[in-house]
Amino acid sequence: MATVMKKLTTCLTLLLLSECLFLRATAWTNAHATFYGGANAMGTNNGACGYSNVFALGYGTMTAALSAPLFRDGDACGACYQIRCVGDPSCYSNSIVVTATNLCPQGSDGGWCDSPKEHFDLSQPAFAQIAKPVAGHVTVSYERVNCNRQGGIRFQIDGHTYFMQVLLYNVGGSGDVQSVQVKGTNTEWITMTRGWGATWQTGTVLDGQALSFAVKTGDGKTLYTNNVASSSWRYGQTYEGSQF
Repeated sequence: MATVMKKLTTCLTLLLLSECLFLRATAWTNAHATFYGGANAMGTNNGACGYSNVFALGYGTMTAALSAPLFRDGDACGACYQIRCVGDPSCYSNSIVVTATNLCPQGSDGGWCDSPKEHFDLSQPAFAQIAKPVAGHVTVSYERVNCNRQGGIRFQIDGHTYFMQVLLYNVGGSGDVQSVQVKGTNTEWITMTRGWGATWQTGTVLDGQALSFAVKTGDGKTLYTNNVASSSWRYGQTYEGSQF
């Protein structure tokens, strides 16, 4: 009887392992890729996620503008994707990891970003790592991956007394912020609304109060980062919190 149970346990383990391997093998999704922004990628700044300077914010050249089905009205800002070129003579064998920082709008050249297409308009340096730029357009496969960031989440606070706007960047884990709450020294948790892209806003007066934030990402995880900014915080400044 013990031998039978041992064999059953072994079979079950192998079955579960094969299921996991199958799921892993089918995790990739087909899409297309082009490139923009010039050889130095300077044209990728000031995108629809609100990252005014992707280099100063730490994203560098490994970025992408997403078509609307992937961008999801800004929900995907900060998400990371592993991408590889497939089925084209111009393809290289390696893959890259890029961060979503912009929207590739409807009506862009070639119609590649028109719905319902899933498309990545990569920075030119990123594209050049998976395919010869002369190709211009290639078929790719992609999967969502965790974002590896250095240091904590950054909170760039702008606005004025009656309108606070906070840009979140350098978010680890799944990277895609879905909701943000802020708490002042003298308040309860206040749910912020998405302004555009990675910016979140509130009309609550929080001047002179230490600020804590609760950040929820697309994988359902919530990070509470307390006293990110002391009571002497100022508009136009950036503060560092904890990290996923």
